[in-house]
Amino acid sequence: MNDFWENEYIQTAAYYSVVILCIIVFLSVFELVTKYRNWDEIQKGNIAVAMATGGKIFGIANIFRYSIDNHDSLFTMISWGLFGFILLLIGYFVFEFLTPKFKIDDEIAKDNRAVGFISMIISIGLSYVIGAGIG
Repeated sequence: MNDFWENEYIQTAAYYSVVILCIIVFLSVFELVTKYRNWDEIQKGNIAVAMATGGKIFGIANIFRYSIDNHDSLFTMISWGLFGFILLLIGYFVFEFLTPKFKIDDEIAKDNRAVGFISMIISIGLSYVIGAGIG
């Protein structure tokens, strides 16, 4: 049975499956903390929400990429991924705090693409910083 779990195809499938599940769970958490409903807004064609959500998906996946590269077990990979997600979530709140002249969520919900783009870049950028610290 040990050979089964050491097979690279099985490991890749396991990592893939767990990361997909984590992305779904983490996006659900983001859905709870934002004022708009991501998928409803994307369905309406709101590009700002699509960019912000895409940045979150990329950020989460990138954090897990570093976590997979630097850890041997699935449990350790998930733990570091969760820690990275929490840091990404904190980054979201810091971004909101650092823009006192307007509310990030309100602007993204209004399809302000400049704010959506910056939100996307912040998520992606922070994921690289978080990933570099995973070790």
